[in-house]
Amino acid sequence: MSLSSVVSLPLLPTPRDGGGSDHSFVAGDPGGNVVRRSVLPGGVRVLTEAMPGQRSATIGFWVGVGSRDEAEGQHGSTHFLEHLLFKGTARRSAMDIASAFDEVGGESNAATAKENTCYYARVLDSDLPMAIDVIADMVTSAVLDAEELEQERDVILEEIAMDSDDPGDVAHEKFVELVLGDHPLGRPIGGTPEAIMAVPRDSVLAHYRRYYVPSEIVVTAAGGLDHDVVCRLVQEALETAGWSLDEGALPVARRSTTATPVRGATGTHVIRRAVEQSNILIGCPSLTATDERRFAMSVLNAVLGGGMSSRLFQEIREKRGLVYSTYSFSAAYADAGYFGMYAGCSPAKTGQVIRLLGAELDRLAVDGIDAEELRKAVGQLSGGLVMALEDSSSRMSRLGRSELVSGEFVDMDASLERIRAVTAEDVRDLARELAAAPRTTVVVGPFDTEADFAEHEG
Repeated sequence: MSLSSVVSLPLLPTPRDGGGSDHSFVAGDPGGNVVRRSVLPGGVRVLTEAMPGQRSATIGFWVGVGSRDEAEGQHGSTHFLEHLLFKGTARRSAMDIASAFDEVGGESNAATAKENTCYYARVLDSDLPMAIDVIADMVTSAVLDAEELEQERDVILEEIAMDSDDPGDVAHEKFVELVLGDHPLGRPIGGTPEAIMAVPRDSVLAHYRRYYVPSEIVVTAAGGLDHDVVCRLVQEALETAGWSLDEGALPVARRSTTATPVRGATGTHVIRRAVEQSNILIGCPSLTATDERRFAMSVLNAVLGGGMSSRLFQEIREKRGLVYSTYSFSAAYADAGYFGMYAGCSPAKTGQVIRLLGAELDRLAVDGIDAEELRKAVGQLSGGLVMALEDSSSRMSRLGRSELVSGEFVDMDASLERIRAVTAEDVRDLARELAAAPRTTVVVGPFDTEADFAEHEG
């Protein structure tokens, strides 16, 4: 097989040692890492990347549910569960869970996103069986104690309040809400204070029972490991927890990747805060996670706002001294996405910076990029990709995203080939599409209306 691999990850299992399916191939990375995938009884998917010479390993239990999947009356439940699963099971107290990783020098954590939740740990390779057993216990057998839930409700409200005190976080949260409109992806991951105060334990419990089931689970691991051993340990841990692993069960279908029309709110939106710096975001709906133009988007962001040599940084900071921080970004999900540009500046310069952000996107759409910019962007992205995948945690996350989002595994060499295949014309065409889209502008600063900073333009 070629060292440059793009491998389909089917949902349907084929008969193999008890009904699972397995795909093994040599990843196109130095050292000959081996990536394998199996579907266990119950529809549990396991993907591993064996990294020769590694003495540590990272394990992640993914659930294909995020904040977008919450039903009415359950908003905030996904993030609630991320907290509560560390609070104890029938076999372990919260202290037992924490001590299990502390006493071996390991790290454990969790992350809630808009389309998935992941519970993960990094440990020495010899401690991987412990990590699998503990996280499997958390995922399958959380007590969700009513008293602990009420205590954690206060913790989450404090977390939301902390984010609300950060004008940058406020600007980003409002930007996503406005750009995506009534799409479920527009809701905040952590929920609103009102939703967290209102959601009852029964709703959180119902959310847990609905989604924390074998067919929704994806286990990914990378580092010093053996795939067959990981599969055995995962299956044993789930069976010990009492989960029924039906031999004929299939994984749940992946989300539809058909783009959903997004009806966001365009124009300028002002949020008043008594701060010393305006936080500005400008953008529009953009590509989905499986759009082939996502590699062109990466190059576009590198040129426009991806570093100290980017156009935004050079024009707005270096040439004019108007900002300390400015960049462009994009986020992509199964059926929607968004693109944006950010800058932070003194309130008196707000209007001027807004015009300059828009002007740089327009200039990119009209003039495109030259060969030197393309070369530098490809080099920046290629180097960043290689360095990002030098640890087992990044590789574990890559496997999870591959399984849950795109349904294909793209190894490093194939990813580099796709980046290098982007042309200047690809970038210009995408820039034209973004520049032509109706824009949403969010300003968090000491203003009541747009007129308060428009008078400072020039």
